Amino acid sequence: MNLQPDRCFSGKCDGREFVEGNSQNSQRLGPFQAMTGRREDFRRRDEWGEPKIPGYGWRDRIPSSIPVSYSALILLICIVVFFLSIIAPGFVYNYLALNPDFVMQRPWTLITHMFVHANFDHLFWNMLFLFFFGMELERRVGDKKFLQIYILSGVVAALGQMMISGGSLVGASGALYGVMGCLAIIAPEIRVLLFFVIPLSIRSAVVLFALIDFLTMGAGDNIAHMAHIVGLLVGLAYGQAMMRKPRYYYES
Repeated sequence: MNLQPDRCFSGKCDGREFVEGNSQNSQRLGPFQAMTGRREDFRRRDEWGEPKIPGYGWRDRIPSSIPVSYSALILLICIVVFFLSIIAPGFVYNYLALNPDFVMQRPWTLITHMFVHANFDHLFWNMLFLFFFGMELERRVGDKKFLQIYILSGVVAALGQMMISGGSLVGASGALYGVMGCLAIIAPEIRVLLFFVIPLSIRSAVVLFALIDFLTMGAGDNIAHMAHIVGLLVGLAYGQAMMRKPRYYYES
């Protein structure tokens, strides 16, 4: 399926550009009628995002030689915030980290805590996870849906963690588990290398990670296991909703 919006928006469209075949009747069809003549379920083509219209997005104003995506921007923000936490730890951990005791006074921390990390190891592994899984999900579903999945998973994961723990919360893990959960539903063919050695299907990896978090919950290791599980459930539910909602793209 080839979407060719430049041909449609150039004012040079006619019925022949939208239909296949050489019959005179098909050539006389208008663009809209011809488009409705044939359709395909987007899920079979692994095209989950919206059709792109050139010149109408914020990334169209950025030179094409610069690779820009929401996942890359999130990665960059997390790195900047990490260095800021070294320079001004009081500001970052008081006003950007999520503290359940002050969430009503600082509601923005439900989102900003996803960009704060406790130490370099925490940042490194989360950003590595984001680089591989986040960019893959964004490539498949588009930037808007990716951002919805990421933010929704992170916020709901934080709320879930707050229900069982009163400690401060930082990190993107809840959002990243949501990303992985959604990928497990819409792209089960993906394989991951556990510890960079053991090959697993993404669904097997999801089950394994969820089991580890469940068994280690309450271990006192300063890891938000409930946030991981809740974020994963949000991603799984979002992916399942996408699978159940048919949308058709018309073949040109």
